[in-house]
Formats: sequence, C-alpha cells, structure tokens
Amino acid sequence: MTDFDFALGDNADMIRDSAARFSTDKIAPLAAEIDDKDWFPRELWPAMGELGLHGITVPEEDGGLGLGYLEHVVAQEEVARASASIGLSYGAHSNLCVNQIRRWGNPQQKAKYLPGLISGTHVGSLAMSEAGAGSDVVSMKLKAEKKGDRYILNGTKFWITNATYADTLVVYAKTGEGSKGITTFIIEKDMKGFSIGQKIAKVGMRGSPTAELVFEDCEVPQDNIMGPLDGGVGVLMSGLDYERTVLSGIQLGIMQACLDVVLPYVRERRQFGKPIGAFQLMQAKVADMYVALNSARAYVYAVARACDAGKTTRFDAAGAILLASENAMKTALEAVQALGGAGYTKDWPVERYMRDAKLLDIGAGTNEIRRMLIGRELIGA
Repeated sequence: MTDFDFALGDNADMIRDSAARFSTDKIAPLAAEIDDKDWFPRELWPAMGELGLHGITVPEEDGGLGLGYLEHVVAQEEVARASASIGLSYGAHSNLCVNQIRRWGNPQQKAKYLPGLISGTHVGSLAMSEAGAGSDVVSMKLKAEKKGDRYILNGTKFWITNATYADTLVVYAKTGEGSKGITTFIIEKDMKGFSIGQKIAKVGMRGSPTAELVFEDCEVPQDNIMGPLDGGVGVLMSGLDYERTVLSGIQLGIMQACLDVVLPYVRERRQFGKPIGAFQLMQAKVADMYVALNSARAYVYAVARACDAGKTTRFDAAGAILLASENAMKTALEAVQALGGAGYTKDWPVERYMRDAKLLDIGAGTNEIRRMLIGRELIGA
C-alpha cells in the first residue's frame, strides 16, 4: 500500500524507518506468542534503548534524542503495528514514566533514574488508578504520611501497566485532603514495604503485564517526591494531554496492521470465480478502513505537532484519542468481517487486533470521559 505523505519531516521519517525495521524484525515474529502465552519479552527493552526509542522526548543532555511528541507518536505507531501489547508497555514506559520524570524530576532525580530507563536496562511504570478510583482519580486512597525524612505509604494501586516488571514507578498518593493533597513519588521496586499483588488477566493486550501494587508501610525517602509537595494533581493533569496524544499512536498501528492483513487477503481469496476484492461491498470496507486510519492520523499528528509547539488544548488531545480509538475498533471489526470465518480463528491475527483495540476505548480515560471533557471545555461549563 502506498502511504499518504503527511510531510512529518526528516526526524519523524527517520524514527519511523528505524522503529519499523526493528518492529518488523524483532517484535512481529513474537507477536502471536506474546498474546498466546501472555508473555512480556523483557529482552526487547535494551534493544529498543539502543535505538533511542525510550528517550525520544528527553533532551540530549539528559541522554535522550531531544525530539518531540510527533516523533514519539510515530515510534509508538510502528511498535504497535507489530504488537499492540508491546506498544502499550512501551507507551507506559517511555511516556507515562520517562517523560514525566523528564518534565518534573529535579536534576538529581533525572541523573539517578533516566539513564537506566532510557537505556532499557530498567522498565518504567506509572500508577494513578485504584480499584475505587479510575476516572475519578482524585478519590484515590493510597496514603503517604510523613515520618522524619521519609514518607510511609499504605494502600494499593490497580490496573497498573508494566507493574510486574517495573524497576521505577511514578506513583500518586494522598498527603493531605482533597485535590490539593496529592503528591507524586518515585518508587523503586526494592523499597521496603512495596510489593506486587494480584496479576490481572485481560481479554486483549496480553503480554503487556497489568497488576496491583501493594504498599504496606512502604518507606520512601523525602528526596523521592517529584514536583511540589501536595502538587501531584498538577503533575498528573499536565501529563494527560501528552499521554493521550502518544497513546493514540497505538490505535494508528492497529489500524495499519489490519490493512496489512486485509489487502493481500482480498486480492488473493477467490469466490464465484474472482478475488473477493473485486466485489464492490468489499471495496467499500477497505475504503472505510483506509479513511478511518488516515483521518485519525491527520488529527493525531496535528495534535502532536501542537504539543511540540506548546499550543495543544485538552479537548483536542482527548479528541484525537477518541477518534483514533473508535476508528481502530471499527477497523478491527471490519478486518475480522473481511476475512469471514478465517477472521474468527486464531490462525489469523485480526481477532487479536480486535481484542487489543478495545482497551483504548477504556484506557487513558474512557470514551465517555473524553466526550464529557470535550463538551465541557467547548461549552465552558
């Protein structure tokens, strides 16, 4: 398929080429096994680090590539094209963890944590959600109480991507009352009182580990506060626009993967004496899939460029991931339909694309929350 030229620039094209080659050679051959065994191939992380994929938005002086969110979206897209579950873990590592430390960490914290995360010798994670605090994240219960030069954390986090492999975690906890009493901490996996709880089995995105975090009198040095004390909501909210934008690349990758399978199939599969792609109804399906992909690309790339220019809006970041997630689900369903009975079997990957696509209607804020946010911001309510 000939790609439409979005004129993203030399840096984005370079990132796409290197990420696509790596993903095709190293990730795609493992994708079915990753899903079947719910297996996280930890050995990919240092290899991705060698390409610079973990530190795309980190300045060169801190060990990164010094590029922007547009390039990060492109890398995210190509990784997810090979395996959406690896794409999800990659986004949680490189954006939710690395990018937040890059934006909010002090010089000492950056020097301590970024090298391992950027090289891929360490895995990163971010923990906001709890069993009773999802969309209403400010209602979190994880409590941090000051004791001398340390904070003692008690409680749990839930639905945490990369939890079982994470060496470094950005964690939000209550240090006071209400929205002005939340603080961001950098947690290390070996800290006393910290452990991994229940591992969560998911319908899709298998191989991207999701689990509960347990804090039982977990001792965290005061030096591990990231950003201002009681200013965690500001840290959290400031990262959501970038999170939504970068994670939108996962849906783009899923849609491209669907077309990668469907186009050759409809050219080769014959019924009634001719390829099924010769039938107008099948041509209409392919056309809808292609338009869904490129319309989402246009919006996501535009929002990523706005992020890089410091001009993004909260409702457009939500809008980009809303459009991409819904288009990805529709495209994956059409891919299954295009393959007919074959599409409903494990012999073809489109059923995996369908299962993987559904998560993005829910993760990083549900589509209902995205619509509420967009409408509220536009109306000024």
